[in-house]
Amino acid sequence: MPQKKRDVGVAERFGQNLRRERRRGGLTQEELAHRASLHRTEVGRLETGERVPRIDTLIRLADSAATTPEALLDGIQWVPALPAPEVLGAFSFSSWPHRVSRVSNDESKQAREDN
Repeated sequence: MPQKKRDVGVAERFGQNLRRERRRGGLTQEELAHRASLHRTEVGRLETGERVPRIDTLIRLADSAATTPEALLDGIQWVPALPAPEVLGAFSFSSWPHRVSRVSNDESKQAREDN
């Protein structure tokens, strides 16, 4: 199943965070997968941004990597819509050192129309 366009930034950032925390713990993808009761290829797909985890998988990965769900979600934020109807909510991504980029309203609107 193809990735939804709006999830790509979230998936990529989550994957970077997962890889960072896995390596910080000195684990291979296979070791993390075994601890989290996942297949190694699933960990690989998450790290490369091909997938976004369900909430239960997020918690299993965090616990298995001896980290927190917050660490795996680092830099991923939802910016709510403004009261004006033409200003939509969007994900924003802070990067190190906390530079924020925002998905444009046109990209957000196009992603919803694609679904």
